[in-house]
Amino acid sequence: ALATRRARRAHEAAVTDQLPDVVDLLALTAMAGLPIAAALCAIRRRPGGPLGVALERAAVHIERGGTTAGALGSLVEVAGPPARPLMDALAAHDRYGTPLTPALERVALESRLRRRRQAEEAARRLPVTLLFPLVLTTLPAFALLTVVPLLAGSFGSLSP
Repeated sequence: ALATRRARRAHEAAVTDQLPDVVDLLALTAMAGLPIAAALCAIRRRPGGPLGVALERAAVHIERGGTTAGALGSLVEVAGPPARPLMDALAAHDRYGTPLTPALERVALESRLRRRRQAEEAARRLPVTLLFPLVLTTLPAFALLTVVPLLAGSFGSLSP
């Protein structure tokens, strides 16, 4: 259970890290006039990582004749909860024709803020993580270089 939870957190962290870049790529393709299905097929190999796998799966779904809604569903399925705001914006554009560029700009801003918070959390955890090896290596070295010579010298002066 612990390994599964750790793997899920690592997957979500990787998706959160990649999401702003994927949103920017989708915004570029939307500004170029591509529909969502063509945009997903155009950028499918660019990101790599878990979002790259999700985009590849969605593009294959579209190329095999699937719907854009089905492709977006498979994207959420593979990418997980961090990608939900992007998929909601794409689905709203596909289903209702809402403007895509403002929605993608909002999602990009939110995902950049989420990535920044994630980086700040990792930076706050770093001193605690480094404390264990520091204590295990520095403290014994300090004892060997300072305390042991003093003890050896004092024991030498005690003998007559």
